[in-house]
Amino acid sequence: MNQDGRIVVIGAGPVGLCLSLALAQAGIRVSLVEQLGEDNFLEQIPRAGTNHPATLEMYDRIGLYKRLEARGIIAPVFHYWDRPEHELVASFDHAVLKNDTPFPYVLQCERIKVVEEALAVAKEHELIDLYLQSTFEGFTQDANGVTATVTGKDGEEFKVSGDYIVSGEGARSIIRKELDIEFEGFTYSDRTLNIEVACDFRSLGYAERNYISDPVEWSNLFHWKGPPDRWRVHFPVAEEADEAEVVSLASLTDYMRRFLPMGMPFEILGSNLYTVHQRVAKKFRGGRAILCGDSGHVNSPIGAMGMNSGIHDAMNLADKLVGILRKETDDSVLDRYERQRRHVAITHTQAQTIRNKKMLAEKDPENRRRSLDQLRRTAEDPKLAREFLLRSSLIDSLREAEAIQ
Repeated sequence: MNQDGRIVVIGAGPVGLCLSLALAQAGIRVSLVEQLGEDNFLEQIPRAGTNHPATLEMYDRIGLYKRLEARGIIAPVFHYWDRPEHELVASFDHAVLKNDTPFPYVLQCERIKVVEEALAVAKEHELIDLYLQSTFEGFTQDANGVTATVTGKDGEEFKVSGDYIVSGEGARSIIRKELDIEFEGFTYSDRTLNIEVACDFRSLGYAERNYISDPVEWSNLFHWKGPPDRWRVHFPVAEEADEAEVVSLASLTDYMRRFLPMGMPFEILGSNLYTVHQRVAKKFRGGRAILCGDSGHVNSPIGAMGMNSGIHDAMNLADKLVGILRKETDDSVLDRYERQRRHVAITHTQAQTIRNKKMLAEKDPENRRRSLDQLRRTAEDPKLAREFLLRSSLIDSLREAEAIQ
């Protein structure tokens, strides 16, 4: 294996860590730069955590799956509900994918657990140089490589060089901005409120994952393994609403009382309010600098496609960088990475999440009835259900991307 090349990765989120592990396990040296330090790495806002079957296969490839399975909830079934009627519209079971994947289920395991376990593995790998509590300032590149400028935890500036640099920085990517790549798309006018709550939702018939249609106040409901055992509920919030008021205990309590049957006990454990974007970078690379995950595309969380598609970016890119550094191919293969993963971002991730939100929030009674009836028919037909699950679990997107040259 070639151990002379080096890749500089900015950001130790799920994307940056999975990319680093895949590279290192193939014998490629990695410099991984992360702004957070040992003291605050795990103090991150609760975010994505539904891991689709194809992503579980990738975790298994880099030695993460078993570590994560113990910390998550195996969830083969998910539901669509009609909130005004409290009616179960459709139940989908990943068991119909048993011939398509060794993991015919999703794993409910939060992003913070993914990065905690991946970081622990990365720290032990001799080919990964980890720079925690280090701020990426910018980079330069030429025909021979890249050089990143970093400010360390002691405040001193230093340089990190490599053959290529990858942005796993997220939506505010410095690399994307320095490359002057347009982030095409839009921002939703409403925001999303996430409430973490302890409550016996199973007694109400809910599965571990639930998508709940309501023309007034749609919601999502997801179960997370403890301690403490809890559920995460999403609600839309008007653009003009005051943030401090929305996240006050009185307001959060009102949201939950409207959602639950009268008198149902619950305990609010936390909350956060965020803006939702639907954007895709016009390009995924500029010379030796490459965008991966949220630095290249961001989307609504409905359908759990953001973190999953970002990890799919990372594994696709890892294979291509390994081929380049082993001199098995030239770097024109990175243009194929861009064609494949940008196509997925636009045609699958963006399109599906936009459709998901529109369906849950649909206000027109006739359109809403047709959408829910179609979901019901799809779930009841094994062939249609399998096709639906191949799309929703991103297996179709991987197969389609692989065919793009």
